[in-house]
Amino acid sequence: MPHNGRARPLTAALDPAMPRPYTRAMVSDSHLREALKRYWGYDSFRPRQERIVRSLLEDHDTCVVMPTGGGKSLCYQLPAALMPDKTAVVISPLIALMQDQVAQLTTMGIPAAVLNSSISATEQTQITRAACAGKYRLLYVSPERLARADTASWVQRVPLSFFVIDEAHCISEWGHEFRPEYRQLSRLRTEFPDRPIAAFTASATHRVRHDIIDQLQLKNPDKYIASFHRPNLRYIVRECKAADQMDLLLKAVRRHSDGHVIVYSPTIARVGQTVAFLQDNGIPAVEYHGKMNPAARRSSQERWMSDEVRVLVGTIAFGLGINKASVRAVIHLSLPKAIEQYYQEAGRAGRDGQPADCLLLWQKYDIGLLVHFIEQIEDSAEKERAWQRYHNIRRFVDSKTCRHRQICVHFGENPKWRSCGACDVCGCGAEWLLEPAKVPRRARRDRKGRRDQGLPLLPGTKVDLSLREYMRNRRREIAKQHEVPAFVVMHDTSLDELCQRKPRTLSELREVPGFGKRKTELYGDEILSALKSYIDAAPRWRPVTGSP
Repeated sequence: MPHNGRARPLTAALDPAMPRPYTRAMVSDSHLREALKRYWGYDSFRPRQERIVRSLLEDHDTCVVMPTGGGKSLCYQLPAALMPDKTAVVISPLIALMQDQVAQLTTMGIPAAVLNSSISATEQTQITRAACAGKYRLLYVSPERLARADTASWVQRVPLSFFVIDEAHCISEWGHEFRPEYRQLSRLRTEFPDRPIAAFTASATHRVRHDIIDQLQLKNPDKYIASFHRPNLRYIVRECKAADQMDLLLKAVRRHSDGHVIVYSPTIARVGQTVAFLQDNGIPAVEYHGKMNPAARRSSQERWMSDEVRVLVGTIAFGLGINKASVRAVIHLSLPKAIEQYYQEAGRAGRDGQPADCLLLWQKYDIGLLVHFIEQIEDSAEKERAWQRYHNIRRFVDSKTCRHRQICVHFGENPKWRSCGACDVCGCGAEWLLEPAKVPRRARRDRKGRRDQGLPLLPGTKVDLSLREYMRNRRREIAKQHEVPAFVVMHDTSLDELCQRKPRTLSELREVPGFGKRKTELYGDEILSALKSYIDAAPRWRPVTGSP
């Protein structure tokens, strides 16, 4: 499916080699692992994933709180893929996120579609009819779309497996991203009383979790609450003056010259200023904010995702559902309005499990700005909630207590440890912030970002860096030819494994994590051809072997 979210003809969306889905009674451990390997290319589940999959296969209401990068989407996509002639309706707030999910599913051979405003009326009618006929395993819609009277009428005719509410914290007024349109989702229980509802979120306090369950009227739900402790992240909080902030930013970006970086800026104007500052200092960067037209935002995101540019500067509009494992740093240039917001945004670093830095560089000016916006709130109850969030984030940055522990306690955990060794309070080694800015280790090109930056390596591996750079560029070319984002062809972690194993046949490629059957069929020959071209030309290359 092209990355613009438009559905292919139905015959192209269906995988003729797709095995007949199993009935619930037939789903054994081997069946689940067979499907996991076939579609996702993985041999084993991550913690809790299999139990969540079984909850949905057994028609249980479910509430899942799992950190960013924990593999939430697989938890509902896999059971949906196994249910014969039924459709899971996924309610998600972002068009771009839904489009990427459908592109991935289609590549994997799982029939899926998205309904949004970018699709013509004719295509929407085709998708609606196909959904009513049970042709899709997953159908993605926005909460606004689901609330429409015309949508509610035809959804009644869809053979539903279950509903999925993504970013479920948006339904709670106590959440940091409350969206009134999410409140209307409470009607699902009334209109579809016999269909299971699964709520997924990465950031919800104990109070918000209870509110989610109450608002959606979940019936005795299975609850899966993962730990909020991300031990591979280093939380570094520093109050600074305006004159020093950009110097600290430059140090941080240069320190992570071999990885991807997200910089969160408080305003659209600051986004542009920060991009210009980085480019003036020889660091290619792209911008992302809500005032850009959709095509420009998509272009910035895809340039960053496909490794053309390694630094993205954005407002809070960027990040929801971003599937980039190799982010080595997330840098905030202002005080977030809530701990939940900070945790969610900082959590986009280190999704591959490797060390990553989360820097919060704030100024006293940020306090006045937050107070100003709170005072503009007219609803007294909402103003009270905003003040509570304000005091929580102030305590977080002002306290001399372990940052990791503060976050865990905020979300309702009670850690046994007092010191983490992975934050500035506990001495994680943030002394480099006090050192003079270093000259970049390699020359950089012009502002257009035409000089690519390298990707970080997997731990303990030794990779031919020339091969890695070559395959990274070929991945980008293959993605453009197929009109999909680069990560749909191959994730960063799969790229490193590929360069280490150097498969020569399609069967060997299937053993590389992340290469399911359908993905291997779609891209395998091109990937193996690229590997062969490199190997055949090896005498003309000067490969460099390295490790982290």
